[in-house]
Amino acid sequence: MTKAEIRFPLDGRARKMFVDGAWVEARSGKVFETRNPATGEVIGRVPRGEAADISVAVAAARRAFVGPWSRFKPFERQALLLRIADLFEKHWEEISQSDTADMGMPIARTRANKLRVIGMLRYYAGMATALHGQTVDNSLPGDIVSFTRKEPIGVVGAIIPWNAPTAASVWKIGPALATGCTIVLKPSEEAPLTPLLIADLMNEAGVPPGVVNVVTGTGVEAGAPLAEHPDVDKIVFTGSTATGQAIIRASAGNLKRVSLELGGKSPVIVCADADLDKAVPIAAMAAFANSGQICIAGSRLFVERKIHDELVERLGKFASALKIGDGADPTTEIGPLVSQRQLDKVEGFLQSGREEGAKVVAGGRRVREGNLAKGNFVEPTVFAGVSDDMQIARDEIFGPVISALPFDTLDEAVERANATPYGLAAGVFTRDVSKAHVISRSLRAGSVWVNTYHALDPAMPFGGYKMSGYGREGGTEHLDEYLHTKGVWIKLD
Repeated sequence: MTKAEIRFPLDGRARKMFVDGAWVEARSGKVFETRNPATGEVIGRVPRGEAADISVAVAAARRAFVGPWSRFKPFERQALLLRIADLFEKHWEEISQSDTADMGMPIARTRANKLRVIGMLRYYAGMATALHGQTVDNSLPGDIVSFTRKEPIGVVGAIIPWNAPTAASVWKIGPALATGCTIVLKPSEEAPLTPLLIADLMNEAGVPPGVVNVVTGTGVEAGAPLAEHPDVDKIVFTGSTATGQAIIRASAGNLKRVSLELGGKSPVIVCADADLDKAVPIAAMAAFANSGQICIAGSRLFVERKIHDELVERLGKFASALKIGDGADPTTEIGPLVSQRQLDKVEGFLQSGREEGAKVVAGGRRVREGNLAKGNFVEPTVFAGVSDDMQIARDEIFGPVISALPFDTLDEAVERANATPYGLAAGVFTRDVSKAHVISRSLRAGSVWVNTYHALDPAMPFGGYKMSGYGREGGTEHLDEYLHTKGVWIKLD
């Protein structure tokens, strides 16, 4: 990638946000810095949008929705999404480097996300021409025809987290474009740069002004006004359960449609008959991938007692061998946490685990040696001797921490796995296919992986049970989240 190909150098320069097809400053003139979490260096300055900026963006989205965008035919929306996908493919290296610098994800992982993200765009492109209602035989007297129509819900407000800026942006923008909605995207203040790059690519692809808007700012100053705005028809949010609850309350003003993908404390059950050579690395990275900053992180590891000690020992050795470093290094396996605030939070959990009597098998501390001392690095950590009531076993840590918990019977394992307010994901390791079916059916989670983890595909729905949220992203159900169903009745003469 040459300098001429780089759209937004990561050198600390000021950026603008994207509203109504133009690059604009915040109306207040305020900005904030975003830093590389591996080095502490300022890599960008972005507008600090507030309620006034949200209102301008929402108004632009409404004009586009009722104006030119409403006249786009399904095949035109499909062609547009395919052009966007092609531009993502062309500029994927810059997208990858932007995510890595802004939030720390190892470059090997951001590069590997290419297939999934571009696959999502092309999946939504295909779905754009496959949205339809149905003719319904009614039982009314007379000659009355009844049928349904699928219609775009309108202006969508999307609020995304910092742990996967590219995938999260596409998971919101893609279905909006496919269904004919317009969108105002509010990225996390911890990682705002890639969504701005994505806006530039959307503009180049020919997305009409006002259809996709990106307003940068804090959750309080920009996110809350978006959730409350009376001219937003739907809010889609990925983030913490507490913020999700606040969004539900904010949505009551105009009874917005809401879909939420929230926190998790995902269980992974390892049965005595599992292939440990395969289970150890997969179970480890279920919790350690992206430094544990994944909502589906498999942080509660239930291990059948007869293999518990062996598995924990092997897990500790695996964790200790992982390479910690700057995400820009292609050999890095564990990058930094996104911010000092997140580092402090994770260190608090590590301290809590020790104080409550858990045993540190591997890791357990912040990295303070050499150049890594400048960044927000924590060793991948394995705790043993954990009980279900410990804080590290109850609360979402969002760091590279596994709590190993022994079990004796499968019924016990399932009961304890389900004993959480969350229900986003779960994992099972066994060579017995009957056991796999029984356990996966019994787990109260939106996704269950057997002998694998983190498998995601655009055609498969993803979402949570209980306090992990509601609504689905991925699959045909995802598009329904952005559509109204209208019933039409015609009396024939």
